[in-house]
Amino acid sequence: MAVKIRLARAGAKKNPYYHVVAADSESRRDGKFIEAIGAYDPVAHPEKKIEFNEERLNYWLSVGAQPTVTVKGLMAKYKKAAAKA
Repeated sequence: MAVKIRLARAGAKKNPYYHVVAADSESRRDGKFIEAIGAYDPVAHPEKKIEFNEERLNYWLSVGAQPTVTVKGLMAKYKKAAAKA
């Protein structure tokens, strides 16, 4: 079973909200997942809100889970914002 760290869409029409999840690579986008490890709110003002449970994220990366391109970008933004604060 290959594990991916990816976004699962939630929220209402025209008001997206995403959960960052560890899921089997063959499961559907909004389907069954193994664990929720963060959240992303692209509509939050004034800044887009990104949250991660760093302990669980590091665990999944250490056991070989592959983040998607989008999640890699979110992780970079999160680390940059954390370094600023």
